[in-house]
Amino acid sequence: MIGPGMMISDRYEIIDKVGSGGMADVYKAKDHRLNRFVAIKVLRQEYSSDAKFVAKFRAEAQSVAGLSHPNIVNVYDVDEDESYNYIVMELVEGITLKKFIEKKGRLDVNEAVGIAVQIAQGMEAAHDNHIIHRDIKPQNIIISKEGKVKVTDFGIAKAATSNTITSNAMGSVHYISPEQARGGYSDEKSDIYSLGVTMYEMLSGNVPFEGDSTVAVALSHIQEEATALHELDPEIPMSLSKIVRKCMQKKPELRYLNAAALIADLKRAVDEPDGEYVKLETMTVDPSPTKKISDLELNAIKEASRNVEPIHEEYEEEPNYEDDGIDPKLEKILKICSAVVAVIIIIGIILIVGKFAGWWGHSGKKAAEVTSATSEPTATAVVAEDGQVQVPGIVGKSLEEAEQMLTDSKLHWQLKPVESSETPNVVTDQEPAEGEMVDEGARITIYYSQDNSGVTIPDVANKTETEARRLIEAAKLKVGSVTEEYSNTVAKGNVISTDPVIGSSVDEGTSVNLVVSQGAEGDQVVVPNLVGKKESVAAERLASAGLKSKVTYIYSDKTKGLVISQTQKNGSKVERGSTVQYSVSMGPKQVKPTATPKQNSTVSYSYEGSVTVSDNPFESEDDDPAMFKVVLSQDGKTQSVWSGTLSYDDFPKEFPVKGWSENSGTISISKDGQNIGNYTVDFQKVAK
Repeated sequence: MIGPGMMISDRYEIIDKVGSGGMADVYKAKDHRLNRFVAIKVLRQEYSSDAKFVAKFRAEAQSVAGLSHPNIVNVYDVDEDESYNYIVMELVEGITLKKFIEKKGRLDVNEAVGIAVQIAQGMEAAHDNHIIHRDIKPQNIIISKEGKVKVTDFGIAKAATSNTITSNAMGSVHYISPEQARGGYSDEKSDIYSLGVTMYEMLSGNVPFEGDSTVAVALSHIQEEATALHELDPEIPMSLSKIVRKCMQKKPELRYLNAAALIADLKRAVDEPDGEYVKLETMTVDPSPTKKISDLELNAIKEASRNVEPIHEEYEEEPNYEDDGIDPKLEKILKICSAVVAVIIIIGIILIVGKFAGWWGHSGKKAAEVTSATSEPTATAVVAEDGQVQVPGIVGKSLEEAEQMLTDSKLHWQLKPVESSETPNVVTDQEPAEGEMVDEGARITIYYSQDNSGVTIPDVANKTETEARRLIEAAKLKVGSVTEEYSNTVAKGNVISTDPVIGSSVDEGTSVNLVVSQGAEGDQVVVPNLVGKKESVAAERLASAGLKSKVTYIYSDKTKGLVISQTQKNGSKVERGSTVQYSVSMGPKQVKPTATPKQNSTVSYSYEGSVTVSDNPFESEDDDPAMFKVVLSQDGKTQSVWSGTLSYDDFPKEFPVKGWSENSGTISISKDGQNIGNYTVDFQKVAK
């Protein structure tokens, strides 16, 4: 039984259980080797004895281990310890997007767009690596305490090249695409549909389709059109409403072709909310006209719903397909393809037999030359039709050469030092062996020679420069030069690489040069509107946009706790990680009460009056707040009686003032130093 304090693989100490899924439990743990906190997903005991489930569990890590992106939860390792199979992942402390929506009801437009862009960026990285998530939903999106949005749980992701068709409706039914609900082929555009549903929920506070059962919801995705967002809330820009509608088109070919196109329109929606750039296409010739769903399809969906109802289920058995459930056109195509494959197989057999029989006149020497040529290590990746790559030969190469060859082959690696008398930092063995076919992004173990007297350069990749310096100096090494480069995968200020490379065996006192990330080139974010929002909401908006907060508290007539001004104008663009300053109201300044005059003592008086400004000095409610100052002139005396920040919604505005006598006075009011009018005020004598 796994519990707090337990050690896994003599390395990971379990701290606490943080979540649970259908097939695995997730724990917070401490990696004592690298001194960091991680998340460990452990396959439940009842499934560990099932080889098929274990294989699928490992496939989850295999599919995502090749992804390295700021908006995807990183996978560090996959291993087993006695009867436990587990995956070590990046620990992201925060809340799910689902809980964030439930907490706020619905999100502000800019806030929702910012989150959607980050989700789409994570999807784009996965799609570029031929991986479809197939379960995009708010429950699988985590917003960290720093405001970074990360996509997690690739438990049902598949490689796009596998062309898997399943009749099981996978993922949560409220976010499922029509093709998944039908049990058809799903690709990158299925993820785009699910993101469209997620955006719909962020902006409206509700999913587009509800029903008494999963079957009813699935049918709605197939047959019904969701109410347009701008009809639900006129304040939602038309362009954003169209973007969501385009994502949620029933036919995949009418949606965005890829995540990059969606990101471009989302960013444009911030600057041009009323633009006409979103094109909702229609098909002039409908190759698959909408028809009433048949009883056979309805039964298939009902059968699929049994697998969907327990939404936490992560793995499902591959289905058995019924011949009468296949579209006739597809069946014809499959028959033709089968015939072609059969012919190719026959030709292949004839060629192989002919080669060994000497029919084609090839000499043994020629064959040997071919074999020699194919076995020569090369930096060029050999990619098979099924998306697998051939492991290059790295034995005998320097550590740096080996890492470059694996990078060129789109493979990852882990280092295992071996004490050896041979030249340090030379690869002595590899696993898997040269020539084996593995999935793209698979992890290759590099065994390399390490001098007994040498010091290993610690793994400082993705560490902050300060942390990297500490680790290097703790290893009795020196930090040499520090250079900066742009990186789309490593956060700004974190280490990209070292020279000599990480894992190298060097002499004590050797200088290690660092390459530090400048962040993504042109990585800018839009400043959200904070004025009129609660302080906590303003902080959340900035964090969600990847910005920092700096608060100033001032007295004002505004409600205590509301933001009354901000230094950076909302809608402007600043570099991610920048600090945005804003002022929060402390409410009106409290005047100490005057002691009540004692009986028979002399009564004192004050002279009080007021002036009301009816004409709004702002042109529109979109104008930025401004600083106002009120000055009184009376009996040859002048004094400032009020100052503070006001906005469009504060007018009409009454300004109370106190004078020196019952004589009339003149009030002059200025906005950002410019006089906007003079007013006469009459004073009344009031006993204190």
